[in-house]
Amino acid sequence: MALFNYQARTPAGEAKSGTIEAPNLELAVTALQRQSLIIISLAPAVDEKPWYQMDISSFGGGGRVKLKDIVILSRQMATLFEARVPVVDSLRVLAAETTRPKLKEALVIVSQDIQGGLSIAQSLSRHPDVFSTFYVNMVRSGEESGKLEEIFSYLADYLERNYELVSKARSALIYPAFVFSVFIIVMSLMFVLVIPQITQILVESGVEIPIYTRIIMNLSEFMKSYGIFLFILLILAGVGLWRYSKTEKGGLIMSAFFLDMPIVGPILQKFYVARFTDNFETLIAGGVTVLRSLELTGDVVGNPIYKKMIEEAGDAVKGGAQISEAFARHKDMPALVVQMIKIGEETGKLDFMLKTMARFYRKEVENTVDSMVGLIEPIMIILLGFGVGILVVSVLMPIYNLSSAI
Repeated sequence: MALFNYQARTPAGEAKSGTIEAPNLELAVTALQRQSLIIISLAPAVDEKPWYQMDISSFGGGGRVKLKDIVILSRQMATLFEARVPVVDSLRVLAAETTRPKLKEALVIVSQDIQGGLSIAQSLSRHPDVFSTFYVNMVRSGEESGKLEEIFSYLADYLERNYELVSKARSALIYPAFVFSVFIIVMSLMFVLVIPQITQILVESGVEIPIYTRIIMNLSEFMKSYGIFLFILLILAGVGLWRYSKTEKGGLIMSAFFLDMPIVGPILQKFYVARFTDNFETLIAGGVTVLRSLELTGDVVGNPIYKKMIEEAGDAVKGGAQISEAFARHKDMPALVVQMIKIGEETGKLDFMLKTMARFYRKEVENTVDSMVGLIEPIMIILLGFGVGILVVSVLMPIYNLSSAI
């Protein structure tokens, strides 16, 4: 909610001024007009609070709306619709319950917009940072078909599946990323702080230094002299690569690189195929047309190569081709999916076939990730042990030789 200063006149000509609280300028105007006031000026009130009283709820992600929040919201909306609770009342109840300030504000504004005459989809579309185009179009199809209760159930189910899949893949990477990061930090500290001290002792003693120890000593000297520059260079390279991946050409090149990788590529392919079939099935089951479903699926699939593939398939379908025929031209779409889509088209059960494929590939991703998690731990232990072993032998052997000579 925001505060607005206003100056107005009554129908009798009496001057009035003051402040009014409203979610936005348009609703502030509406509220004043309902009081039969003729507005002369209306502007947001200047916040005179000192910096230490400012609202910091949005810092640290407190104000950001996460996928989990939308999953819970959709499930609650489906339940309230099933209980025949009016839309505006449902939104107000959910706004009062949520702990996310941004989502609370959006739900309050949406309920007021609906009360003011806008449709649910129109109201949601005014908050693109909270509700995606996919979400809005699903709600619109529910309004047009009179199946809002079913649509919110579809959305809740779909978002839950998507959230579980993404969370599982993300969780599988946390452990190895943490272990690898700690290993890099510890090794860097060894090279910069510990090994230089040992190097000084070995050089002053005049003992014969093995070749592998000299390599470690030279690497330590390099890290001590140029480590900070190497660190800055890696950060700049990472930022540059990330920005390049956000361009159209860079996104396609990076996506192709990862999809062609030996182990990672097949997992990513299954992940994006699962997301594509799940999105596509959800939209078709929700009553959205095939062409519009393909367009929306391309936007939310999350990979530039698959987005381009889906867009090209949409153009081919628009030109009269079958969906299966359009996807058969692309190597990144598995032949099994193309065949199942073809059967779905011929039998009139496309949504059922897509649902089957989505379930199959989702299970494939889960099984593959579980298998990788089981293998990552012993592989990481072996690799880390090997690295630490080389470092220890390189350092301890010359010290042992020195103590033997004494």
